[in-house]
Amino acid sequence: MSRPDRADARAASAGAASARIADARAAAPGSERTSSAIMSLIGERPVMLAPMSGVTEAPFRGICRRMGASLTYTEMVSAKGLHYNPDSRAARALLRFSAEEVPVALQLFGADPQIMAEQAARLSADRPGEIALIDINMGCPVAKVVAKGEGSALMRDPKTAVAVVEAVRAACPLPVTAKIRSGWSASEKNAVEFSLALEQAGVAAVAVHGRTRDQFYRGRADKEVIARVKSAVGIPVFGSGDVLCAQDVVEMFDQTGADGVMVARGAYGNPWIFREARHLLDTGETLAPPSAAERLAVAREHAAALVDAFGERAVARMR
Repeated sequence: MSRPDRADARAASAGAASARIADARAAAPGSERTSSAIMSLIGERPVMLAPMSGVTEAPFRGICRRMGASLTYTEMVSAKGLHYNPDSRAARALLRFSAEEVPVALQLFGADPQIMAEQAARLSADRPGEIALIDINMGCPVAKVVAKGEGSALMRDPKTAVAVVEAVRAACPLPVTAKIRSGWSASEKNAVEFSLALEQAGVAAVAVHGRTRDQFYRGRADKEVIARVKSAVGIPVFGSGDVLCAQDVVEMFDQTGADGVMVARGAYGNPWIFREARHLLDTGETLAPPSAAERLAVAREHAAALVDAFGERAVARMR
């Protein structure tokens, strides 16, 4: 394709994206974008699979949903990546959904309000009924992400974070949520103020990982920060961090007052955590762990689904 042709293609793509945004704004039904709509979808005391890059691919999410996850989140998807390469192999893999999990929570990351809005509008239009909400990543601590002002770097730039939320919410008919951390560092714990700003901008819920960006995944998650956010805002708050077993789920609810709990590393190789947590929450009783035979059967199922979806090399992704 010649340089003028590429320029024409980009212009056409931008024009189509603007049209999708206009259509979404005209069609957006307010009642479907509220906090109550999200809680109605995921139920009382929901236990959800958190977004994890390299882990929460479609086959694994489907298994977790079948095991009792109230909602599953995609791996984080780059809005810029979709903008410049919407049909790439990586984009197709990230946007593959399991029939068992839909509607799924789609997590986007980026710091350009217009591009974030364009991609949220496009995806909600292209995948009707398959996406429950658009979640904005404001918690990723990885250096190559924060270096671009994305992920947890947005917690140091509330003005841009608010602009992103407002743009996505204006463009997209789906509920818009955000996942954040307790702050950037021990001296910059601003989760409460940041959550209040996001609430004012229009997010329907906020998930709080109780670690700072500087901690990455070291040390202990601060449940007190999650509790303070819950006390400060009027939208649902989901707690995240150090949820490694069913009892941890119960303690997250009890100690923070959170409206929901996200399970991340606790689901590594253990999708049964959702079944066990649900049973403990509903009955107060501890469920027996899966047998070796069941573990093997599910592992084989996961491997077969990965090969079917992504080819044999994808088995290396198994968690």
